[in-house]
Amino acid sequence: MSRSIRIGTRGSTLALAQAHYVVRELESAGVDVEVITVSTPGDRSSAPIAEIGVGVFTSALREALASGEVDVAVHSYKDLPTAHDTRFSLAAVPTRADPRDALIARDGLTLGELPPGSTVGTGSPRRATQLEALGLGLNVGGLRGNVETRIRKVTDGELDAVVLAKAGLDRINRSEAITEVLDPIQMLPAPAQGALAVECRVDDVDIEHLLRSTVDDEATRAAVAAERAMLAALEAGCSAPVGALADVVDDLIEDESGESQVVQRLSLRGVAAAEFTGPSGAERSVEVLRASATGDLTAAEQLGRTLAAELLDLGAGALSGPGRS
Repeated sequence: MSRSIRIGTRGSTLALAQAHYVVRELESAGVDVEVITVSTPGDRSSAPIAEIGVGVFTSALREALASGEVDVAVHSYKDLPTAHDTRFSLAAVPTRADPRDALIARDGLTLGELPPGSTVGTGSPRRATQLEALGLGLNVGGLRGNVETRIRKVTDGELDAVVLAKAGLDRINRSEAITEVLDPIQMLPAPAQGALAVECRVDDVDIEHLLRSTVDDEATRAAVAAERAMLAALEAGCSAPVGALADVVDDLIEDESGESQVVQRLSLRGVAAAEFTGPSGAERSVEVLRASATGDLTAAEQLGRTLAAELLDLGAGALSGPGRS
């Protein structure tokens, strides 16, 4: 391909770091690349994400892609709406970074060492409900701002701790601030956390082929497809914050001749967590439902839908806030 490929990204430190990962992969394959920054509504608003809506970090990038301003858009995969947009092709899902959540706490403390009543900041209802479900007596509050702003709230003493995605901290070289990496048993990450989505226009087959052959990671694509399918299925019948994590694992099976062989399969864990109040409005608690399943790599989306159905059967659809007791 003779012309330079224009890669669109948000202008934040983290978004640029993510885009430059893709840039390096393409340049190593001998491709000329130009990076173009696009301002999004999410960058211009300080309101909670729940108020300004799904897609606030991706809509402007997608419009720049659709209009021909850029040839490729690099997103944090978890920011993409689950509904398919027929204008675009998900050309590549690069190798995933560490999907886990990380704690940054004062005095080097871990989650279990924070005294009851400590204030922990997060902008994620998923993190907030899972934190409260641990029963540690923490005060969990809302949080917006870029990574540095959030870390500063701890170092300045405004908060005792914050919870952020480890992948983001690693990408901007702030891993040293982490005081504990949270085990998924404690807190399942957001579906697709740590993964990137690289989109191009659906009719731009040359660029799609280039991205698929140089940037895409098949195992990451399958894992994230399962997580996102679970999320999409739950969005139709459940208002609860959702966490999910799929891993590619080795499984021992017997073939038709009775011989044992090792095959790769997907292991998917999911959680639906919600806070609710009793009839008087004074009682408040958090309920967390968990499920897991294993399936074939080639049936990732079906695995996600199957696990969502199990969570709904367990009662996730009833986790709808006030009135439940």
